[in-house]
Order: sequence, then structure tokens, then C-alpha cells
Amino acid sequence: MNLQRFIPVVCLGILLSGCQSKTKHFDLKGQVLDKKPATNEITVNHEDIPGFMSAMTMSYSVKDKTGFQQVEPGDVIAADVITAKNGNEYWLENIRITDASGRKTIKPATVHRLDIGERVPDLSLVNQDGKSFRLDDFKGKAVLITFIYTRCPMPTFCPRLSGQFAKIQNDLAKTPVDFAKTHLVTISFDPKYDTPPVLRKYGLAYLDNDPAGFSHWDFASAKEGDLRKIADAFGLEYFEEDNQIAHSMVIVLMSPEGTVAKYWSTEWTTVELEDALRQQEKPGIVPAKADGQRKAG
Repeated sequence: MNLQRFIPVVCLGILLSGCQSKTKHFDLKGQVLDKKPATNEITVNHEDIPGFMSAMTMSYSVKDKTGFQQVEPGDVIAADVITAKNGNEYWLENIRITDASGRKTIKPATVHRLDIGERVPDLSLVNQDGKSFRLDDFKGKAVLITFIYTRCPMPTFCPRLSGQFAKIQNDLAKTPVDFAKTHLVTISFDPKYDTPPVLRKYGLAYLDNDPAGFSHWDFASAKEGDLRKIADAFGLEYFEEDNQIAHSMVIVLMSPEGTVAKYWSTEWTTVELEDALRQQEKPGIVPAKADGQRKAG
């Protein structure tokens, strides 16, 4: 395994609720590069997994509590990859450490994300219409933020995430009060390719070609320096490898006060996200920028 070509996570985390009565099992062998106790995830540089995935480095949710507690970065492991019937949910079980001699050779990831309650950085973003805005513009609203890139080649990963945000958009629109007090922001970490026109075309595909939807859902990017700052603030890892971008999965809920209210990584449902948005709504707070005042181009 080439540890110099570390791909932290490849568009992982589109975990949806559903029937788990039928599962498939695959054998995984690889080396642990990172361990995230907060989300029960480990990042593994693994060999080919026949029938499931080619050799790469990515994060997996771990449901083997004992194995998760014992494993450390640097360990060579064998484990079972379990996939649900729909193919979008997968996790590790039955972790076995086969070689622990490399524990001192792997340094854990150093990116530190904001804690719950800390203020979200007020950095400049540019949306699909080429207009600059800041997350602080949505003070008074509950804002759901996530990260994608439009060239993602895996239909069940980034496109699936955008599809679920589209469902949230449509569900919130059914209740005008909820719609007025919430907002969605999808940020691309591929600013060289994902220019405003590209983001606009991408966004329209999830808005039923209705540009009015941009008043409630921004597709944005930023200058590389600001993009890296906001990614680090939310614990997002990403970098380009072989003309594709490897990245971790992060969904952030920003409170009406502009602070981090909650994070999601690999385990979430649209119902959970919608409920969290509605619970953040504060009666009596007037949004800083009402949707009706943001004209879609």
C-alpha cells in the first residue's frame, strides 16, 4: 500500500435509513491511518475489496465497539465490510488487528473542527449567480451546510447528497414558516472547475430547473484560502488526486445565532436533518435577509 498517496475519504457518508434485513459481507484488509472517536470512524488505506471497491483510502463507520476501542492509527487490520440492501449504507464489523508494529509511524490527522456553540467563520463566498455573500447574512435562520464537487463520478455519493438536500428543500417549502426561517448552502471545494455558471447549472438540476429555488438554497464556492479556512473550521478534509477530489463527509447545522449547532458525518437521515432545522427556529427572531428579498437570477 502506498501511504504517501493518502486519500482521506472519497465522498463518503450518504447514509440513509432503510431496511437492513438483507446485507452483504466483504473482506477488508488494510492499514488504519486515522481514528475519529467523536464519530466512531476509522480511515483505512485498504487493498482491493472484490465485488465492492478498488484499493483506496476512505473512512468507514465502525459498529464493532470493542474493535474500535482497540484499534489505533498504524495498525494493519482485517475486518468485515457490511453493506445494506440499498448499497448506500456500509460499515465495519469484526475488526482484527493483524500487525500493531506501525502504531508509532502514523500521525493522526491534525485538523481541528469548531466545537458545538462556537461561532461559524464569517468568510466571503460566491454563489451560483456570481454574487458574494457571507454565512452571517443568514443570521436569524437555521442553516444547513454541506460540501460537494460537481465532477464527482460516483452517483451514490455527492449527487446522492445533493438529491437529499433537494428533498429537504421541497419538504420545507410545504410549510412557508419553516421555509422562511431556514436556508441551505452547498459549498464546492473545487473552485477552479466549479465556477458560478457550473454551479448554477448543477443547482438547477436539483431545483427542477426553477431558479426561484436559489432564494433558499445557495450553491457556492470561495477563494482557496477562505475555502481552506471554512473546511478546517468544520473538520473537512479534501485534496485532489488523479484529477478527482478525495474528501470527507461533513454536514453542519448553523444556529440562528451563527454558531455551530450540530454535525453529521456518515450517519443521518433527511428526516433527522429536517427536524434539527425546525428545532433551531427561534420565534420572534426576524431573519437578517428574508428569502423573498433575495431575488433569484
